[in-house]
Amino acid sequence: MDRRAEQESRLFYQTGLRRPLLDRAEGIYLWDTSGKRYLDAASGAMVSNIGHSNPRVLEAMHRQMQRATFGYRLHFENDPAERLAGLIAGLSPAGHERVFFVSGGSEAVESCLKLARQYAVARGQPERWQVISRSPCYHGSTLGALAVTSYQPLNEPFEPMLRSMPKIPAPRCYLDRDELTDEERGLRYAGLLRDKIIELGPESVLAFIMEPVGGASTGALVAPDCYYPRVREICDEFGVLLIYDEVMSGAGRTGRFLAAEHWNIEPDIVALAKGFGAGYAPLGAMVAHDRIINAVLDDGGFQHGHTYAGNPLACAAGLAVMEEILGQNLMPRAEQTGRLLKNELRRLAQRYPFIGDVRGKGLLLAFEIVSDRVTMEPFPAAMNLDQRLVEIAYEKGLIIYSRRPRDGIAGEHFMVCPPMITTDEQVAEIVTLLDESLAVMAAELKLPAERFG
Repeated sequence: MDRRAEQESRLFYQTGLRRPLLDRAEGIYLWDTSGKRYLDAASGAMVSNIGHSNPRVLEAMHRQMQRATFGYRLHFENDPAERLAGLIAGLSPAGHERVFFVSGGSEAVESCLKLARQYAVARGQPERWQVISRSPCYHGSTLGALAVTSYQPLNEPFEPMLRSMPKIPAPRCYLDRDELTDEERGLRYAGLLRDKIIELGPESVLAFIMEPVGGASTGALVAPDCYYPRVREICDEFGVLLIYDEVMSGAGRTGRFLAAEHWNIEPDIVALAKGFGAGYAPLGAMVAHDRIINAVLDDGGFQHGHTYAGNPLACAAGLAVMEEILGQNLMPRAEQTGRLLKNELRRLAQRYPFIGDVRGKGLLLAFEIVSDRVTMEPFPAAMNLDQRLVEIAYEKGLIIYSRRPRDGIAGEHFMVCPPMITTDEQVAEIVTLLDESLAVMAAELKLPAERFG
């Protein structure tokens, strides 16, 4: 570790953990100031979809910086924002012709919730206010986004300040021990939404928000295929808006612009961020159907906004990122590379019996470790294996991302989500480093393991 990292820092974030000082980044790699290289197999926090330091994106940002870096949205329109909005509308489901720019995922989710509420009011349905979400789930760190989040360590300190929204169980079928088929399980989990709507009173339910492919709280969770259309049907039955949180899954990471496309689902409102700006600038967006936007605008306007909404520099970066994704055919590449990486993670599971599940779509992937594959019982939380494996991998120059999937207090899953530009050779490098890291942890815990030959 470089000497600077050992000095006192005036910054603070979640913990007091120190890291080396970043020197530079290129492609899927980053270097600290001591010269050590790290393979970014988590794309930061599933952000760097096109890798680091892309020269075409940097050039687009430089051109915009020479013209204007800021123009307040109430004073000026700007070309990058208009062009990016047009591009996103063209990639979104039919009728989703309007885009509202923000600076990140929490802002995008809050915007979705507020738009849904104002739409209900505009339609003369002010009694609709309850937003159902799933448990566990993560939708952002602001108080409004936390109200629909279900992740105990993040929610608990702020419960007195929140108007927590109702939850239904997330479709974690891999934990179920019953005689049902996957399709039967998918329909059962979807049916829980209908039950909850009826319990609450359909006239009071505003929306259902979900991640089509799970993020940090559920580790790339994918429901059975039948779950998605059934949820859409239930929302339509009761006039409930369907909001897709695609902050992590959107912008091509799963192999489609929206993960919704895998199931031909058209959500009413969509939240985008993370890979949408790909780490080049703070950027997110809300995309909604015209019938919703028009009703709100006709009723006096959208009573919501952020200072940096539609920032010309951020939008120039986002436009260049999307042009790179489309021009380099990175969405089909993410699907193909993701299939290879997922198969390799499954091969690791054959050698390490404590890997209990491998899941995900495209390059939004995760594996979960358990003490018993039959019962799916997690390791004792006090062992802190979520942190230990991350640290072992980090020492070896591999960055992965961990969370606790059992309500945030137990279990360990690890997200392996490299940039969409990752090559087959780099997949092999990821798997080799991960194999070495798992072997170290297995030796420490005296767990059965069989290294690759």
